[in-house]
Amino acid sequence: MEEIQLYLEEAKEMMQKAVDHSAAEMVKIRAGKAMPNLLDGIMVSYYGASTPLQQVASVTTPDARTLAIKPWEKNLISEIERSIINSDLGLAPQNNGELIILTIPPLTEERRKLLVKQAKQESENGKISIRTVRKDINESLRKLQKDGAPEDEVKRAEDTVQKLTDKYSTKIDELLAKKEVEIMTV
Repeated sequence: MEEIQLYLEEAKEMMQKAVDHSAAEMVKIRAGKAMPNLLDGIMVSYYGASTPLQQVASVTTPDARTLAIKPWEKNLISEIERSIINSDLGLAPQNNGELIILTIPPLTEERRKLLVKQAKQESENGKISIRTVRKDINESLRKLQKDGAPEDEVKRAEDTVQKLTDKYSTKIDELLAKKEVEIMTV
């Protein structure tokens, strides 16, 4: 049935969004290496408007432990510095008048364990989203059955939804495993 196919496509799309969101959240968990996307959440006041840092400056990694931020307008340097200090990154920016240098400190064993815990929480949030999608789609399928859809087609569709749930949950597990290795590697 066409309606059942639409629900299955919606399930795939929503589950993929949950995986993508989990991946994006895991990227934000720093693993002791300097990566420009570490600053993705930083907003800078630019002519009165809150603007993402990447739109007002270039962010480069001169080495594995350093980020260099070069604003496109010199008058923004103090504003960028203030935004970084006020963020929850816990980094101390060094301003030399032209660049802001961020040195990423090496992670302690305790901090690594906390970051792994945070990554596990993000992966669990992703799996919860996937299970919610499964529940919503299955409810919609059962409603179709009540409205006259063949029972065997609905059952097959529910089996497909379960296979999708397993597939996308495994993707999140793989993301977590990769992130754990990245965090625990000294």
